[in-house]
Amino acid sequence: MVYYIFFVPFAFRKQNPYHVHSPKCRFAVLVAARNEQAVIANLVESLLAQDYPKELFDIYVIPNNCTDNTEQVAKAAGANILHCQGKVSTKGEVLDQIVNQLLKENKHDAICVFDADNVVDSGFLSAMNNAWCEGAKAAQGFRDSKNPKDTYISSSYSIYYWMVNRFYSHTRSHVGLSAIINGSGFMADLSLLKSMGGWKTKTMTEDIEFTTKCILSNIPVSWVPEALTYDEQPLTFSQSWHQRSRWSTGIYQCLHYYSIPLIKSMFKSGFRGLRMRLDQLVFLLAPILQLAWVLTMLLGHIVRTLSVHYHISVGTPILSSIALSVVLSFLLSCITSVIVMVLEKKQVCSMKIGILSYWFFIVSWLPINAVCLFFRTKEWKSISHTRSVSVSELK
Repeated sequence: MVYYIFFVPFAFRKQNPYHVHSPKCRFAVLVAARNEQAVIANLVESLLAQDYPKELFDIYVIPNNCTDNTEQVAKAAGANILHCQGKVSTKGEVLDQIVNQLLKENKHDAICVFDADNVVDSGFLSAMNNAWCEGAKAAQGFRDSKNPKDTYISSSYSIYYWMVNRFYSHTRSHVGLSAIINGSGFMADLSLLKSMGGWKTKTMTEDIEFTTKCILSNIPVSWVPEALTYDEQPLTFSQSWHQRSRWSTGIYQCLHYYSIPLIKSMFKSGFRGLRMRLDQLVFLLAPILQLAWVLTMLLGHIVRTLSVHYHISVGTPILSSIALSVVLSFLLSCITSVIVMVLEKKQVCSMKIGILSYWFFIVSWLPINAVCLFFRTKEWKSISHTRSVSVSELK
């Protein structure tokens, strides 16, 4: 907690935009899609509407494990279709095959990755080109929401991503640390991927794993908030539980595979490399540290209630002490939600449900992290997407 407080002042600083460069980067736009016929056309249409030369980007939709007409709808909308060889079960496995194919063809400079339920601002590729021309090898754009007001869950997700944008990626861009790839709306240079042997991820969270691999290569993920993507958020708590269980499992897997390499290379990579590795290690440890903090807090309440001498014996009844902690954390959650919405110029009054429910959304991560510590999610469960909207409807 103290570590993250250090970054808070930087959340209020303005972002220095990249200089405008003439179009140069040749992009391969990749979309892995599983039963997404309801939303894929809107994504393809938004990509075709980019204010970027058509000859400098290709749109590839990769249908996998589909039982609907995703491929036909995507092709009719104007996308190129690629297929994976053999069975694939995760987005990382799809990207592995397609990136290998792109590296062999050598027709593109970088990939941009989206989820099928996204729609993309017309300036996305231009913004990524500006970053690429200034040396960015990996970059994350601003991830916004298509449906922030549908349910309390989608509202909470929207606030969560605004928090990640502002309090994680934005702040780290001001102190020379790496932003974080968070699933969609990101760019990766193909020369970087070639140096890594392709897209070789093995966890349930290919985005966090790729971020970690970039840091191990001394490549910070650049923050490009001008590159805007709108994402469809889950609607129900059940969907959210399954998705966040996959996230927690993936972070535990990344900690298992990469904590030792991060530690071993800390003092061999210069001062900036040391700082990036420490920062990423803290991030990967966050679920365990969160559980340890809550357990310590509960034990402290019990000890004080039993009037056992533990630092200062207060004798506060455990229930009232816990209630006070809950109230204070709820108020802090509401205040930070409002602050991030003001900073991101969102409508606070229309998001009252999200502001009030965000505390529950965050606290519900505790049992998820606890369960996944012992029982890892082994299957990538798809979430049904039905919010068919265009970019113009979201502005």
